[in-house]
Amino acid sequence: MMQVYTEPITRLIEEFSKLPGVGRKTAQRLAFHVVNMNNNDVEALAKAIVDAKREIRYCSICCNITDTDPCSMCSNKNRDKSVICVVEDPRDVAAMERTKDYNGLYHVLHGVISPMDGVGPDMIKIKELLVRLSNQDVKEIIMATNPTVEGEATAMYIARLVKPMGIKVTRIAHGLPVGGDLEYADEVTISKALEGRREI
Repeated sequence: MMQVYTEPITRLIEEFSKLPGVGRKTAQRLAFHVVNMNNNDVEALAKAIVDAKREIRYCSICCNITDTDPCSMCSNKNRDKSVICVVEDPRDVAAMERTKDYNGLYHVLHGVISPMDGVGPDMIKIKELLVRLSNQDVKEIIMATNPTVEGEATAMYIARLVKPMGIKVTRIAHGLPVGGDLEYADEVTISKALEGRREI
């Protein structure tokens, strides 16, 4: 027998269910958690959501999400402006920054070319990258799109557009994760690891 909740709870469950990776049961847990929170915490949560949506925009230079334009990375004089790392998503910028090994700039595409999903080159931030390259003294573009068919196709597409500009285009290496076991790796990962081998 189906359990029926009051209309406000049902609406809250439905809204949580729209979030990526949140199924019906998780949505129910979240909804009941919110209902049991104290009023100040609920209002702080609601305000944080509304403020984030209202204040966050795209940086006019790198297309990363920001609350200031240009973003803190594009306006940082200590970053190497001759290198741009091209990523699919703002979360990829955060992942790259965690390494503390990269000091260049970024460009966020907000997706990849995917004809199967109806996403063409004009639907992601490639035009913005090309405009940027014509206005800036860039020596290298690092393609850091994900190692998927779409990520590889996007990297190749951008490389073909950028190479005639005389800018070096590199691709991040793919292969075995540190701490991983060779026996559990798939063939493509092992092939990429072999391709990207270097002398020690």
